[in-house]
Amino acid sequence: MVSLRCKMLVKEELIKLGLKYVVIELGMVEVLEDITQAQHDQLKINLLRSGLELLDNKKSILIEKIKNVITEMIHYTDEVPKVNYSDYISAKLGYDYTYLSNIFSEVKGITIQQYIIIHKIERVKELLLYDELNLTEISYLMHYSSVAHLSNQFKKITGLSPSYFKQLKNKRLKNLENM
Repeated sequence: MVSLRCKMLVKEELIKLGLKYVVIELGMVEVLEDITQAQHDQLKINLLRSGLELLDNKKSILIEKIKNVITEMIHYTDEVPKVNYSDYISAKLGYDYTYLSNIFSEVKGITIQQYIIIHKIERVKELLLYDELNLTEISYLMHYSSVAHLSNQFKKITGLSPSYFKQLKNKRLKNLENM
């Protein structure tokens, strides 16, 4: 669960099933009493209808927690941690980074670092489309060492330069205006 909307959906489903909860956090729900198999199955079905998944497997839960920390770190906070990502993720989740990294790579097929880069580039794309910041400001905000470093990673992931990506947006807008 990443958003407030997800938390609200989970809360509604728990109430429908008569389950009393203590905590609904990112990727975790703590209920007061034991859940019957029927309640568990119904919760799983109801959440799937809403586009959410109930995770029972400890590895899957840990992967979701890693993904939530990264998503929160890149998309929902303007202040990226002052320590390196590995230390931040490790401290946030209370596990050794090597352990987290090995499980993540095993399950997702990519490294945590690759996942972070993909999310950073998605955030850069959003910022380019908003057109409020120039590339230098975006580079600084996303903690790249330089505009060149950002541009190289952007091109590696998208196949386009940031400026060409921005031009495509402008072309689409002009085409819409000419219709």
